[in-house]
Amino acid sequence: MLSREENEILCQTGAGTLCGELMRRYWQPAALVEELPQGGAPLPVRLLHEELVLFRDDQGRPGLLGLHCSHRGADLSYGRVEDGGLRCIYHGWLYDIHGRCLDQPGEPGGGAQRDSIRHPAYPCVEKAGIIFAYLGPGKPPLLPNYDFLTVGEEHVFATKLFTECNYLQGNEGNIDLIHNNFLHFVKRDLQSMTAEEVREARERYGAPEVLSGRGPAPGLESTDAQLLEYGVRIFKIRKMEAGGHYIRVATFLLPNLTVIPGGAINWHVPIDDTHHWKYVIRFDRNAPVDKEKAQRERLKVAGPDYRPIANKTNRYLQDRDSMKTTVYSGISPKYFQSQDLCAVEGAGPMQDRTKEHLVLNDSPIVISRKLLLKAMKDLAEGREPRNVVRDESLNHFPEIAALYGPVPKGMGWKEYCEKLTAQNRGWQTRQR
Repeated sequence: MLSREENEILCQTGAGTLCGELMRRYWQPAALVEELPQGGAPLPVRLLHEELVLFRDDQGRPGLLGLHCSHRGADLSYGRVEDGGLRCIYHGWLYDIHGRCLDQPGEPGGGAQRDSIRHPAYPCVEKAGIIFAYLGPGKPPLLPNYDFLTVGEEHVFATKLFTECNYLQGNEGNIDLIHNNFLHFVKRDLQSMTAEEVREARERYGAPEVLSGRGPAPGLESTDAQLLEYGVRIFKIRKMEAGGHYIRVATFLLPNLTVIPGGAINWHVPIDDTHHWKYVIRFDRNAPVDKEKAQRERLKVAGPDYRPIANKTNRYLQDRDSMKTTVYSGISPKYFQSQDLCAVEGAGPMQDRTKEHLVLNDSPIVISRKLLLKAMKDLAEGREPRNVVRDESLNHFPEIAALYGPVPKGMGWKEYCEKLTAQNRGWQTRQR
């Protein structure tokens, strides 16, 4: 159980707060590339409590500026993109992507004092269909060479989902691997499945054909955690009837993303303390992603504004009759992300963790919180927090693991995971 002060420290992300200052030391997703096409309108963005505008200049470069003009506070998202920058429609002041004022056309000579203006501006980088921004002080660190940021663009698909709660609730949902056999469970009809599908389903669930309030493997699953230099490796373990263990492994990376089993990354970016964007990134090292298909699938679960179709206002389209026959939560697996939203948004806009009653299998969550608090303490005491990368020779992450499958008999799950990561087989892999 956290104290009220600890809970607030972990959740509050405005400028000047401990967590807000920590978040600003890392590159954060600011928007999807598809939201800012060449020649498109400037995009208003709210990020870490800051009101901002994202635009492309006439060279195609993305720029992120303070939303309100330094002159009289007008909204720059209505501005004109021209002459090397973004021009306010109120009095024509022109800003480039670095926040320099290039022109004040209402003043003699274009403004004698314009060079003294330094409008709020943040550097941007485009990778993997995402525009990243650095909102911190000083020289930005390196953009981390996570696998999905190093493969070709055709191997990655990114989208996002509006979430009505604090970022930490969303990210802790990824670290909590036990919930998968409850919240996301769907009863399997083994008669309609191939022998291989049956075997895989039994490996994963124990009793995939049984729909019970106690889940398909009651009391048989445990968790473990392993500290890394830049995060936490999370294990869910179940002893199989035939002997050996089945594991699912995820990796939490400071400060707000988790690589989950199955080749996906969930990156939870604070809008403010009670709303965030969940960036969902899928990639495949070995084959191009069918982006047209992925986009069609996305539009089945969220509108063009990236807001979920099954949401709090319609009670996530829960079908309580299906809870008796096939779907544990009653929320269709079509709306898989909304199953998570129901749980994390249901805890309130900012969860009160002083009222939690944590149990043994919550140990990975406890460890991840301690790691976050330690990073904030390091920053407050003048030390660079972990996972801020400035040395190119250190910009690699071989320990990241996000895998699932049976562990060879006679081998421990940590030992097995270390073996796979040493072979560069730890991420996005179903192991056999």
